[in-house]
Amino acid sequence: MADSHAAHADDHEHIGHVVPYRYTVGTGLGLLVLTWLTVAVMGIDAGELNIVIALAIAVVKATLVCLFFMHLRWDRPFNALICVGSIAAVALFLALAMLDTYEYRANIIPGDSPGVVSAIEAVQAGSLPAAEE
Repeated sequence: MADSHAAHADDHEHIGHVVPYRYTVGTGLGLLVLTWLTVAVMGIDAGELNIVIALAIAVVKATLVCLFFMHLRWDRPFNALICVGSIAAVALFLALAMLDTYEYRANIIPGDSPGVVSAIEAVQAGSLPAAEE
């Protein structure tokens, strides 16, 4: 019994994978830059491309996290391929779902509901509407 324990102890001589600080700091800075870029793009009116740009940035950020913080870069390439492919598939499905919402735009009634309009007018006039019970 002791011999089998000694044999397994040699298998776990190196636990985990040590990543150099430059990879961790570089990935962290890259994520900060991409977050700043996401906020900056939000202020630009690109029309229907806003969602595509936001999803592309999100895919790059998720890929960086998976490859470097989850150590998939140093794992088997197949695992990284599956992870990156899954992230890309989710982004594709979300983009296709968002494209489908434009089909139903004609059914949406423009403007706010009458209750919201009357509440806004009451607040602007200085009198708050009575709470409904």
